[in-house]
Amino acid sequence: MARGHQGLPRPSTTVISKRELLEVLMCIDSDGEATRRILEMETASRRRITSHVRSLPAEDSDLQAFCTNPFVLLIHALQHGYSRIQEIERDILPGKQFSSMETSAGKMVEAVALPVYGWEIVESGMHTPNSALDGKHVAADAIQVATLKSGPRCLNDEMSENFADAVVNHSTEWASDAGVRKVDFSYGVLYGTKKQSNKKDWHILRNIREKVPAGSMLIQPDNRWDCAFRQNGVQVNVAVRIGLDWWNFLGGATCFVELSAALIRACIRPTDSGAAQGRYVIADLSDIVSVRCVPENFNVSILQRSQLEWLFFVARHFCDEITD
Repeated sequence: MARGHQGLPRPSTTVISKRELLEVLMCIDSDGEATRRILEMETASRRRITSHVRSLPAEDSDLQAFCTNPFVLLIHALQHGYSRIQEIERDILPGKQFSSMETSAGKMVEAVALPVYGWEIVESGMHTPNSALDGKHVAADAIQVATLKSGPRCLNDEMSENFADAVVNHSTEWASDAGVRKVDFSYGVLYGTKKQSNKKDWHILRNIREKVPAGSMLIQPDNRWDCAFRQNGVQVNVAVRIGLDWWNFLGGATCFVELSAALIRACIRPTDSGAAQGRYVIADLSDIVSVRCVPENFNVSILQRSQLEWLFFVARHFCDEITD
């Protein structure tokens, strides 16, 4: 199994502190440029989300529009003790909407966030030098390029090798097009942690090492999440950046909170913060979203108090543990 592969890093636990999140919120709230980015992403997100929601199957659609799996429906009926079609029909619509949003949400976030932080969206056809790229940014002495995936378990072995091939075969062309002699390639993941990864992403680095002559490797990927090599006079740096690592790389230490605040503002209507908290079925959800650590006098304009539990809820998807 990949888990036992020689050189595979052992990731540490990623922890997010709620109090530190609140401190970042306060810093952002007094930063005009950060506020501008949040409002820009909020507007763009709301527009794209509204358009996508309109395209989802509606309650009066024909059954064919939902692309249901009959075996899954029957298993789901058993799980919930259903005996009437009317009972399972209530679950089909939200189930389909969730699966459709899983497919499109990542691309939407990319399209909203990359331009705000100075990156260009890469639109290219299949089997072209840029087909593996989703975004790029020309820095002073290098071109930064990235392929982005929504979550930490999106890759399989074949995809890992394909990405390695793309880097080895096309990095010189990427550098030439930008007029630089250095390429920084990121395999970026929009949420999750290295610990949650299936480690197929690290195998991009292993595959690169196997495809590049040994004398051309500058940094070996053993027990680390990056590597580097030189090819045709071009230095190529390759890194796996998952969750917080990617957002910190894209826009700095406050980027993740800026993005989260923008999406929460776009999606979640503020309510009475004094309303009683509901009961949760998921075992640890109550602790995750608890606002007991929020001081009574805490006040920022970017997020209302009732939206802070949503910030903690979102943040839990970027760490292995969230603490007060």
